[in-house]
Amino acid sequence: MNIFSRTRGEGPAPDAACAPDAPALPPLPPGLPHVAYVLLWYPLFTQPFIFREVEALRARLPLTVYTLYGRNLRHCSDEMRAQGGHARVYGMRALPGLLLEFLRQTLTHPLRLWRLFRRSCCRGWQSLEVFGENLWAFLAGLSLGRLFREAGIDMVYAPWPRGAATAAWVAASVADLPFATAARGDNLDPADPDLADKFAAAMLVRANNKADEARIEAFAHGEARGKTALVYNGLTLPGPGPEVTEGASRFQPGPLRLLAVGRFDVTKGFDVLLRTCALLKQRGLDFRLTLAGGGGKVMGLGNMEERLRRLRSELGLTRDVDMPGLVSHNELPALLAGHDIFLAPCVVHASGRRDGIPNTVIEALAYGLPVVGTTVNALPEVIRHGETGLAVAPGDPEALADAVLELAADPERARRMGQAGARLAREMFDADANADRLARLLCEARERWPRGEATPGRKGADPCAA
Repeated sequence: MNIFSRTRGEGPAPDAACAPDAPALPPLPPGLPHVAYVLLWYPLFTQPFIFREVEALRARLPLTVYTLYGRNLRHCSDEMRAQGGHARVYGMRALPGLLLEFLRQTLTHPLRLWRLFRRSCCRGWQSLEVFGENLWAFLAGLSLGRLFREAGIDMVYAPWPRGAATAAWVAASVADLPFATAARGDNLDPADPDLADKFAAAMLVRANNKADEARIEAFAHGEARGKTALVYNGLTLPGPGPEVTEGASRFQPGPLRLLAVGRFDVTKGFDVLLRTCALLKQRGLDFRLTLAGGGGKVMGLGNMEERLRRLRSELGLTRDVDMPGLVSHNELPALLAGHDIFLAPCVVHASGRRDGIPNTVIEALAYGLPVVGTTVNALPEVIRHGETGLAVAPGDPEALADAVLELAADPERARRMGQAGARLAREMFDADANADRLARLLCEARERWPRGEATPGRKGADPCAA
């Protein structure tokens, strides 16, 4: 029973109204592995880099996207809406089919089913929500495994190591296929209790920055050592013209235009940024900050947006700090082109959570904005102090204020930093070059996989694959 919607001539999609058929791609040469790319949602407005990666990989490999949840196109760009319809998706409407597949495998492979359930769900999960995600992923993975056999899938890749990787790993075990995953930023600390086992099972573990590559290699007992590979994300916005990257329109007379963009999460340090703005105001700087983002409970981020708005009011910054809310990918180019300095005040939360390289920082660099940020995790890879921006210690409003004032006092130096950042972004985050590398790594991992051993990296075959 195929519970996935299909487009591109493969049957009706349950969400056909919001998922137009994707355009036909040119034929690929024979012999390339057919990769299943497993996600929770696709496309998702907070993950434009995933969208760009999928579209680039589809031009290089036979690749099909499978999502565990239904479509969520809120705030997606026009391009995402137009091109994202090729994914095979399901949500709660798939539950009857999942339960039927669970019953079938209970009758035909009861021992394997129990081992997979124990491996996937019997863990010390951080919350009931995380347990629920993995339970759903386990059920979806059982059905995916059967579907992958029927569809001729050769390899399973999950770019996130949590629920998506649970489903991918279960499906790979059922279908006797190689499995690959990725990890970044707050996936590693605090980590889910099954992360080391997923690393051990994977043929390839992708990192998207050097700092996280080292953290993955050193994680737990070194389960990912020797099979971790660095592939940076690709740029996601249309390339700006030289009038933007050269910064001719920046640092004009009038208030200094500061910009920060991101989900309102504890790792972003936006509360520190507001305190920085209070200091800038005390020191007499004429500025306006656009703090774009949000999410709150809609994105599972609690009441952070409410807290930030309250802090803005308490600090007397209502007229100095504009909080326009969530912005779509369509609006981001104009926002980046219309500001002078980008701010990334990232912090490490008490839980250990941290960012890798926020995608908004990458795009700000590509648009020629000098960046003032912190030294958290992988940020120094792109915020090169004195070259592409200024980097300060996290959680220090005074240091951030000093850095902003330093750039404000020397606009020509700030423009040169922005130009250097644009060159760095074009080189490091070239979407085509990075997609080529990831496609090659997936092909090489598939070639190395010894058929019948779904858990390379450990002695013996995976007992759940039997």
